[in-house]
This record gives sequence, C-alpha cells and structure tokens, in this order.
Amino acid sequence: MKRWIILAIVMNTFVKATAQTRTDRYLSFAVLTTQNAKPFGKFSGLFEDIIHPGVQAAYGRNIFMAQHHDWFVELRLGYFYHRYVQHAIPFYLSLGYRYKIAGRFSAQTSLGAGYMHSIPATAELKLDNNGDYVKSKGAGRMQAVGNFSLGFGYTLNPQAARPIKIFSEYQQILQMPFVRSYVPVLPYNTFLIGICYNLKSKK
Repeated sequence: MKRWIILAIVMNTFVKATAQTRTDRYLSFAVLTTQNAKPFGKFSGLFEDIIHPGVQAAYGRNIFMAQHHDWFVELRLGYFYHRYVQHAIPFYLSLGYRYKIAGRFSAQTSLGAGYMHSIPATAELKLDNNGDYVKSKGAGRMQAVGNFSLGFGYTLNPQAARPIKIFSEYQQILQMPFVRSYVPVLPYNTFLIGICYNLKSKK
C-alpha cells in the first residue's frame, strides 16, 4: 500500500508544478489495439491477430516550449480488453519530448508510470468450506504499470488559435506483478491513433 501512496504524492507534485507554469494545455482522445508480446516484439500482428480493443484519454501541458522542441507532461487514463484475460484500466503520468519537424509534422517520445486496475475477463473460482467451487468475489487487482511510447503527429491547422492534431503512437506497456509465481511482468505492444485539441490559445 505504501508504494501507491508514494506514487500518488509524486503525481500530485508533478501536476502542481506544471499548473504554476503558463503553458499550452491540451486534451487528446485515441482508440487502440493491443497484444501481449515482448517489448517491440509485435507490430503487424496488432492488426492481423485477434483484436484487443481499447480507448485512451489524456490531459497534457507543455512545460517547456521552443521553436522546434517541447517538453510535456501528461495524465493518461485508458481502458482495454484482453480477451479471456482481463479488462484493464491504466491511469498514469508520463513525461515526454516533442520535436517539431517542419510546419505540420512532429515526432515525440515519452516515458510513464502509474496504476493499473485489472478486472478478470472470466469467472474466478475458489474452494469454500464445503469443498465446493464458488465464484470469487472482488473488484479486481491493483497493479503497477510502466509505459514507453514513440509517436508522430500531423497538425491540421497550424496557424489557428487552437490547433487540432492527428497523431499515432506505438507503445510498450509493462503490467506488474501480473502473476507473481510465473508471470511477474506482462508486456503489451499497443498502437493508438487519435486526435489532440489545444485548450489554450497561442500568444
């Protein structure tokens, strides 16, 4: 329980720190597909195998901005369904770097960590005092999550007061501890495509 309290304090500190800086804020929303595989172990299979769908929303702030470079921090909340395994709800903080290539294009990378709530996708059974199997009650398991992503963006209207950007990301997600005895870390490869909308006008 202590680690979750420490994580909450760290996330709160980051949010307060960025709130004191006059910077651009934005919201994003994306749809995704994911597969469990070793880091960078699957890409085409994300679209050919059984689809494990999901969504993700993010609130972000640019904490440093220059002509070609941005540093940003984001709070991300998502959901994805892994067939026969789990419903997963990750909530985490990420710190990233964005390079504005030319005009409308940008590339970025980020590193994040936080909390994931895992809800089994199938019934879990346990033995009762009579030796019978009954459904195990519970609202899921507390998990930790780590995230690394690479992404590209295309701004539709770069001269607008509140630009709109279409983006895609290839993410590596680590869920832990999944099953301590034999799968302590469960890795996922994830692809997202979404839209990002600025909340504060440019000056």
